Amino acid sequence: MGFDEHYECVVVGGGPAGATTATILAQHGRKPLLLERSAFPRQHIGESLMPQTYWTFKRLGMLEKMQASDFPRKESVQFVPPSGKDSQPYYFTDRDPGEWSITWQVCRDTFDKMMLDNAREHGVTVREGVRVSKVVMDGSRAVGVEAVIDGQMKRIGADVVVDATGMAGLLAKSLKLREPEPDLKNASIYAYYKGARRDGGRNSGATIIIHTPDRKGWFWFIPLPDGMASIGIVAPPAYLFAGRGDDPTATLTEEIAKTPGIASRLDGAERLTEAFVTSDFSYRSSQLAGDGWVMVGDAFGFLDPVYSSGVFLALKSGEFAADAIHGALSAGDPSGERLGAWGADFTTGMHLMRQLVYAFYDPSFSFGKFAKAHPEHQDSIVRLLIGDVFNDEVGRVFETLGDWMTLPGAVPLKAE
Repeated sequence: MGFDEHYECVVVGGGPAGATTATILAQHGRKPLLLERSAFPRQHIGESLMPQTYWTFKRLGMLEKMQASDFPRKESVQFVPPSGKDSQPYYFTDRDPGEWSITWQVCRDTFDKMMLDNAREHGVTVREGVRVSKVVMDGSRAVGVEAVIDGQMKRIGADVVVDATGMAGLLAKSLKLREPEPDLKNASIYAYYKGARRDGGRNSGATIIIHTPDRKGWFWFIPLPDGMASIGIVAPPAYLFAGRGDDPTATLTEEIAKTPGIASRLDGAERLTEAFVTSDFSYRSSQLAGDGWVMVGDAFGFLDPVYSSGVFLALKSGEFAADAIHGALSAGDPSGERLGAWGADFTTGMHLMRQLVYAFYDPSFSFGKFAKAHPEHQDSIVRLLIGDVFNDEVGRVFETLGDWMTLPGAVPLKAE
């Protein structure tokens, strides 16, 4: 089809999902090409990690690099009700004191570059500043990409194309596979501050989730290196933007002032940046793979920022996909069925997190009350918060949780 180059696998997108997929393929002895639109480092949101990222970091050869970094260690998550009175943190190490129960709060510009550089060290060919305009299809089969490289349009052939383009959703949008989660339609406004008050001891690196007094939204508080903190509000777009004017920084400042749990932590702090805005958080694609193509990370779907599951699911999907791609290439069978064989297990784990998200947004529900009434499920709640969702055990908590609230049903994938 007139391709300028050909690779077994072309990965489009160099964020955590794409870097993971390419690195593991290289560890399998493959020679993937990774194309990234930006020049790293670049600003990105999603700084809080889940402890279960430990195992993927270990496989990638990233663990020692993370341990040597200056990223704050995260051992807990804490929820603050509308009153502003702090609740008891959930300490991951209380359940399991191993080093795998402690994770990190990362600056994404630094972290994403570390991941991409690690891919290079493993033999991945990485080209930055490359805009992929489309995936080339032969009927329903992906056979390569068209990309602008050094100002020239190039056609690069591939046995498998991996869409790791995040919320841009190169394949999901062109194939009309993306489906929004209408009951979780939120947006966020966030900025970076220096000098915010942090707790001491084991809770010093905690992600803190703080409800606004009217419960129409919530704040994240994520401590970062050098005394910085990422502060953002999440709420429905109609609440954040309707009748507010066009100054998101003013909106963020106004919401902070009326929310005791975050205002007290930012008393005397300096805002370092203007506000950033993101929207349309929650969506999922109806299909995960097809003949010659796979989607990973946010390109496939994103749940919600509340439990910081984004990077974890990106890493895990990249890991699953890379193993499936290697197996498919070895068998000479890059069919959608073969490339997407991991989809059922992945989406089952993703759905457990999805149900936990719905519980958080139910105004009549309280995790504290639930845990007090059902102490037998305390361990499962902590396991969900650390990302331990790819097993047959923790999902049982939702059998009981379903008596407290209405939970969403699972959304099956379409046939590949």
